[in-house]
Amino acid sequence: MMTSIVLLVVLLAAVGSVAVLIRPQRTSTFEFYLAGRRVGVVTNACAICGDYFSAASFLGVAAAVYASGLDGMWYATGFAAGFVPVVLFIAAPLRRFGEFSIPDFLGRRLESHGVRLASVAIVQLIILAYLVPQAVASGIIWELFIGRGLGGMSAYSTGVLVSTVAIMLMVSLGGMRGTTWTQAVQFLLLLAIFLWLAIIVVVSGFSYTDALRELSSRPLANPVDTGGGWRLEAVTNRLHPDSAAFFGEPGGQYSQLGQFALILSLVLGTAGLPHIMNRYFTSPTGTAARMTTVWVVGLAGLFYALAVLLGTAARSVIREVAADVPWVAELTTGGILRVPEYALLVLGQIFGGRAGLALIAVGALVAVLSTIAGLLLASAASWGHDIYERYINPRATQAQALWAGRAAVALVAAVSAVMALSVRPETLTGQFPSIVATMVTWAFVLAGSALTPVFILAIWWRRTTGPGAVAGMLTGAAAAVGMGAAGVLLGDSAYSEVLLTPTVFSAPCAAAVTVAVSLVTRPPQDTDRIWVRMHGTAADRRAVRIARLTVTGLGRRGGERG
Repeated sequence: MMTSIVLLVVLLAAVGSVAVLIRPQRTSTFEFYLAGRRVGVVTNACAICGDYFSAASFLGVAAAVYASGLDGMWYATGFAAGFVPVVLFIAAPLRRFGEFSIPDFLGRRLESHGVRLASVAIVQLIILAYLVPQAVASGIIWELFIGRGLGGMSAYSTGVLVSTVAIMLMVSLGGMRGTTWTQAVQFLLLLAIFLWLAIIVVVSGFSYTDALRELSSRPLANPVDTGGGWRLEAVTNRLHPDSAAFFGEPGGQYSQLGQFALILSLVLGTAGLPHIMNRYFTSPTGTAARMTTVWVVGLAGLFYALAVLLGTAARSVIREVAADVPWVAELTTGGILRVPEYALLVLGQIFGGRAGLALIAVGALVAVLSTIAGLLLASAASWGHDIYERYINPRATQAQALWAGRAAVALVAAVSAVMALSVRPETLTGQFPSIVATMVTWAFVLAGSALTPVFILAIWWRRTTGPGAVAGMLTGAAAAVGMGAAGVLLGDSAYSEVLLTPTVFSAPCAAAVTVAVSLVTRPPQDTDRIWVRMHGTAADRRAVRIARLTVTGLGRRGGERG
């Protein structure tokens, strides 16, 4: 245990040191939130990957594949495909407009204080929904890796608190510049760990096609807590309710509509994630923002392909060794892990011993810390810049504005930790293929329902208005939360899987309400200039600036003559 704790301390110290050493010497809100808009394409792509490949990606995708076979791959598909609409429709116009955050962009684009305030509230809800599963994952990792709590706390609670406090301090000290470089380095470490585990598994004799054939030769079964103990229970095929599910066939977790609803939720949700979209404001140009996304799509494809392979390997290998290895048997029922998120951690220890477990645990914690950092920065930009500087204290000095952002970081981190401490993963594993991936999906649902439809309309439909955007955001958020709550209450019913990922219904509702209200309200007066700013070429934007300066100069001379 002492070796594990020392390794974690070294990791946290290294991450914190990078953030502090790379931070700008003369700190301003422009540097703290946007790193001076001097982040290069490859660096930003790696940082976005570090931000995006959270615990849901590192542990959750492999866990979902482990628990439900082919249906777990829909997570990998949706997560990877989420950047396609970003590169096609959002990245370049968003950067050309050039603000600090999503609320800042929407407020200025639609010339509406109501839009800014409504989007700040929704951004905070999305951030909390995304933060909580990261904290849950850190508790799970600590529980298996360290196995003991500190100061009388449980191992799970200790992991939640240690990770939250460590990353809160890193973000407060390093800002966007320090966080960008630490996230880029963290992503490269994640990818290296995935490649190491994949190579060592394949070299040991594992064959993906053979394993898939063998796993699909018998019905899929997973551990279920009956109240009096654990037992294996066959999984019903959601596509054919009268038959059993199999690992290599669809239907282990989702019906046809459920599969489509999940992928659509992940794809649309990506474009509305505050911590991801805020990164595009750090690119030097719109072209750089688009090229950054192209890099991200390629890196995401590689990362999730490895996650699927390793989730399959875990299902095959762990069952084989459970009967002969006591510590594996303690974690399983009938050779199947009771907590699917343990899949990669156990696989690492099987092939690399305690050092292998340590390496996977470090990678998982890196994924958690990196994503929490991005979320806290997005929260700080939303509260500190969009609320404090604009409404509470418009005459704030740079020092006051920075302290407001740092206070927001501490407050949001504390709230997410409290919420994570109320979650007990072992009580939820029977309901979901991966509790971490499922909880993160709820954040995607909220983002894809409330923000993305308005976001895309504001970028591509000139007639979008402030009242329309507010009505659309509130409709999308209410529909997502209401339908999601109904899905939880219904439990394991035919409708719950769609209600838990309701973006297929809530996003069109939000878009329709936005359009309907916009058609009966007045659009911003300066739409033509805004349009050139977002979609015009560099020459177009330069011509508009020259024209405005000319008109201003003529006006001044006319005033002097008068």
